[in-house]
Amino acid sequence: MRYPDGGGLTAEQRKRREEVRIRAAGLFEEGVKVPCIARELRVSEKSVYQWCRAWKAGGREALRSQGPPGYDCRLRPDLQAKLAAWLEEGPAAHGWSDDQVWTAARVRTLIGRKFHLSYSVSGVTRLLHRMGFSVQMPARPAAERDEDAITSWREATWQEVKPSGRRPARSSASRTKRA
Repeated sequence: MRYPDGGGLTAEQRKRREEVRIRAAGLFEEGVKVPCIARELRVSEKSVYQWCRAWKAGGREALRSQGPPGYDCRLRPDLQAKLAAWLEEGPAAHGWSDDQVWTAARVRTLIGRKFHLSYSVSGVTRLLHRMGFSVQMPARPAAERDEDAITSWREATWQEVKPSGRRPARSSASRTKRA
């Protein structure tokens, strides 16, 4: 199941789970045993023991929802807007004149230069996705593309080198003699 916030429960589901933990706190205060709490709330005893430890350490507040899991983005919304503007200017405006393609590695370098923050390439990919950028396909085919050569290769060469549709089946290598 996919969640709208990208990796956890919805706000409604978090609220429901918090209510269950708060009910458990009330039962802790009444002195109800863990197995009975687990049965009544339809949760595992392991969860109830964890909640009990948290409740003993910090009371009911320790059982409140902490919000969605994960790290907060290191680029504030105003910095993301600046980054988006720089990306719109194109790679040449920032020193990449060999082609006009933004790669995740280039965006990572740009973030490092402009904001003095270090991101991984996969982190940049997730950041760009959250900002509304997506993987782009070229608007037109390459000028060097030769459709006739591609068609003849598919019809002649590919038929010779393509693997058969069947994979080899497991079989015994030993021979048996008929009696």
